[in-house]
Amino acid sequence: MFACNGILFNHESPRRGETFVTRKVTRAAARIKAGLEEKVYLGNLDAKRDWGYAKEYVEAMWLMLQQKEPDDYVIATGETHSVRELLEETLSYAGLDWRKHLAIDERYYRPAEVDWLIGDPGKAKRKLGWEAKTQFKDLVRLMVDADMETARKEVHMNGYHDSSLKV
Repeated sequence: MFACNGILFNHESPRRGETFVTRKVTRAAARIKAGLEEKVYLGNLDAKRDWGYAKEYVEAMWLMLQQKEPDDYVIATGETHSVRELLEETLSYAGLDWRKHLAIDERYYRPAEVDWLIGDPGKAKRKLGWEAKTQFKDLVRLMVDADMETARKEVHMNGYHDSSLKV
């Protein structure tokens, strides 16, 4: 049996579920910009994650399956960013001041929080020729752009005609 293990660190895209912090933040930014929400509710802003683009991680999985021998690979960017950095980058890109739209909610603190997650994609680069190409800021922007489009559609469908909405 040909079996590979891919240990994939956080892989994000506009399709990510809305309960994951990346989509929660990008969706909230779009909805705040559209006037549909006022705040984003978060817990630990200091948790750090290795966030990469899901499309590229799928390419890595395909490359694993093209090898002559099965093996195990870590698929990650090798970079870490905090939830605070995610929030700042996301709201800044949307033209918003994150300090005005953040609400800390104790419900979103995890009882067993892992403070720092980062992967070493060195083997994937050496053996598969794979490395993450999409930078953190670009990943945030593509997710915000997709959520802005969704917010635009919601504003339009619900008949909002306020000219101050800039989505």
